[in-house]
Amino acid sequence: MNKILIIQTAFLGDVILATSIVEKLHQFYPESKIDFLLRKGNEGLLENHPIINEVLVWDKKNKKYDNLKTITRSIKSTHYDVVINLHRFASSGLITAFSGAKEKFGFKKNPLSFSFTKKFDHRIGDGTHEINRNQQLIANLTDKQATNPKLYPTNKDYGDVETFKKNEYVCMAPTSVWFTKQLPKEQWVRLIKKMNDKLTIYLLGGSEDVEQCESIKQVSKSRNVVNLSGKLSFLASAALMQTAKMNYVNDSAPLHIASSMNAPVTAYFCSTTPLFGFGPLSDNKKVIEVKEQLNCRPCGLHGKKECPEGHFDCGFKIKS
Repeated sequence: MNKILIIQTAFLGDVILATSIVEKLHQFYPESKIDFLLRKGNEGLLENHPIINEVLVWDKKNKKYDNLKTITRSIKSTHYDVVINLHRFASSGLITAFSGAKEKFGFKKNPLSFSFTKKFDHRIGDGTHEINRNQQLIANLTDKQATNPKLYPTNKDYGDVETFKKNEYVCMAPTSVWFTKQLPKEQWVRLIKKMNDKLTIYLLGGSEDVEQCESIKQVSKSRNVVNLSGKLSFLASAALMQTAKMNYVNDSAPLHIASSMNAPVTAYFCSTTPLFGFGPLSDNKKVIEVKEQLNCRPCGLHGKKECPEGHFDCGFKIKS
């Protein structure tokens, strides 16, 4: 087996969890070339990855379907032995179906799964972790035991955050694409005020999170809070989180970054639940969720832009 392609064109956290498959395949086939297809914007996660041969990028926002045709033709011309599709939607199904690979593995939920050599169930809600669901796809090539995801910050990434490691610190990633996945701002402020006054508190996020993180910093009135949102790359953030005293995160991508670095993590689950299979994997991990049984929770797999009930009790009633 000389050439392997892994497809995961969903969100940031999904790509991080997919690196579990990269690690496992490399253990069993160290001489094989492993390529990875992801969506544009996520490629920074796998920059200079020591195992991945090539990162293929599909731009979904600019001429999406023209780019889909181009990437599909490129993949077919590469003559992969195996294509492993972790994405469950039609676009990646088309890429897989027309890949020309000898073996094509994916999930039954994919509309094009009828074209796959082997297809597997993807059950959400029974507590099975996503890395174990993904491992099904390659169990016949490796074994049934999933390997934890792993990211590889470079020397430059570690250098970029070295200045922030002079004193003991914690990291907080208070934002999410989905409102109902975010611990409320008031809760983050309360958590900051409970911190040891000798700890530095770094707020992490993307450029789109700068304003929200700055608001938390200002409301907390803490001199120990440093807003680093928008200032660090994915891998530099990973390098900083690795040696934090603790990382406080939502059910979002920073949770999986912590898992990939085996960094200590406290994960807050508001509208979602760890039973969906996206909980932390670090040795030092803690999950915090509302203790009260709420009839409206969970309200969806991915969270929502606002609380459907208008009260957001799953966030406000969390006690940490």
